Amino acid sequence: MIWYKEFYAGESIGYKKEKVKWKILHNAGQLDIYVIALSSNPHNLLDIISSIELMQKAYPRQDMMVVGIDKGYDNAVGLAGRIIMDVFQKTGNLNIREYFLEQQKNIRRRSIWKSFC
Repeated sequence: MIWYKEFYAGESIGYKKEKVKWKILHNAGQLDIYVIALSSNPHNLLDIISSIELMQKAYPRQDMMVVGIDKGYDNAVGLAGRIIMDVFQKTGNLNIREYFLEQQKNIRRRSIWKSFC
């Protein structure tokens, strides 16, 4: 599972976003938390997945890039809409996957340069 460095978190998550991320990575049960990830199907934009579903050992998590988390399905749908609108406003298109992958590359490059300075 790959986490977008500056992932979105809903208002209900707020300042606890790193704690929630840690719990998801360590399979700690969280009933009403949903993960928003880049879609596994190229014809879709985003997937909204229950954190309970992610606890299954057989769930394909290797190539999944998480771009947001929220509490409650309705809130997660709203956050997914906000993510899509943000990308559209910044790029003028709906190439969500390309946008986040490029942003992640740029963040890594900046981190590498900071470590050399």
